[in-house]
Amino acid sequence: MPNPLNILVVDDDPTTLDLLRESLAGAGHSTTTSQSGEEALTLGHSQNFDVVISDIKMGMGVSGLDVLRSFRQITPTADVILMTAFGSMESAIEAVKEGAYDYISKPFRLEEILLILERLVEKRSLQKENLQLRHQLEERFSLSSIVGRTPAMLEVFKKIGYVADGRSTVLITGDSGTGKELVAKAIHYNSQRAQKKFMAINCGALTESLLESELFGHVRGAFTGAMTNKKGIFEEAEGGTVFMDEVSEMSTALQVKLLRVLDEQEVRPVGGSGSIKFDVRIIAASNKDLMGLAEKGIFRHDLLYRLNVINIHLPPLRERREDIPLLIAHFLKKFSQPTASPITLADDAMAVLCSYHWPGNVRELENTVEAACALTRTNVITAKELPPRLTETPLPARVDTMFADLPSLDELERRYLIRALEAAGNNKSRAAEIMGVNRKTLTRMVERHGIKL
Repeated sequence: MPNPLNILVVDDDPTTLDLLRESLAGAGHSTTTSQSGEEALTLGHSQNFDVVISDIKMGMGVSGLDVLRSFRQITPTADVILMTAFGSMESAIEAVKEGAYDYISKPFRLEEILLILERLVEKRSLQKENLQLRHQLEERFSLSSIVGRTPAMLEVFKKIGYVADGRSTVLITGDSGTGKELVAKAIHYNSQRAQKKFMAINCGALTESLLESELFGHVRGAFTGAMTNKKGIFEEAEGGTVFMDEVSEMSTALQVKLLRVLDEQEVRPVGGSGSIKFDVRIIAASNKDLMGLAEKGIFRHDLLYRLNVINIHLPPLRERREDIPLLIAHFLKKFSQPTASPITLADDAMAVLCSYHWPGNVRELENTVEAACALTRTNVITAKELPPRLTETPLPARVDTMFADLPSLDELERRYLIRALEAAGNNKSRAAEIMGVNRKTLTRMVERHGIKL
């Protein structure tokens, strides 16, 4: 058996003990027997049992219910199955209330007990898998996974620690690729909500109607294609955290609905007539100046104030160049094959990576290191193995001319967009990569500024 159980059988009937010992051993389980409750408790203090199968009535001494209560203290992880020849509704209810995994009557069928044990094996396997996944998540999204030692990053670490266990809404700001979702996950997995769901949604990647349905849910027949009821993420993430990325891309009409939802802590599914209460932590993120958008009437002031209770700002990588070697070391370790020799970086390659302006920030650096690790034929990455774009940087050469006359932020964005498109040969995907935004966001920017391609 791939996952045998260590089982203690307790019964004052020797025949029952012999029968269960032989049957359970034949099924691949390790079995210890005891003829009294007192002896079972002594064994419990000296051995670690996965399962205890005990008769309820055993003479005048320690009963099966006493064994159950004691093992809840001795070995809380042990599952206890109680059996009795005097089955009654009252004893079954009491056994379940006390925490018994199952309750069976004598005379029992061996197949019944073996089936219960099969379910226990499966349950324990799932518990072990969930525990491993939880440890992986905690390790991946712990503060140690966010690399940096500059004052700005130390301030980020402190704020994550301060706000993790609170209920206040958090707004994370910073350029695309700076790690806003990673910070959101660090807040969630270091909070009391860590055992509940973390659900993320990109508000800039969906149409208004689809975004509304994803956020709030919908009822059957609410619109064409709504064949069944669907929970929105506020309801789906009950007790956990909802991360809303690119909130600046939401329409004004949807902003009004979101504000009402946040204020009332209840959501009404699209097409529904009733509201559903929810309890989630809201973390929002934006790579744009929301206050500037609010002053232009594009983003609602009241929603901004509701989201920006606590602000965590992530600096662009070009403003914390001291962290680049640390990040490179972190990514080299992450992408090196566990069974192979560690991959290192030659001095010329390190110089190139440290001098590049990284418009895509940490995400671009991570992708670059991952690609270099995958493509290198040796354990040392040289400058020749890095992408040509790292040494061909056309944008910084003319960056001063873009704001020599101190234009508005809107005009500066328009000029930068034109320069990025020129550098990319009007290829939207390449221009979006240069600017560190997704293609859909870049298309919206082109339309907003009336740029003809």
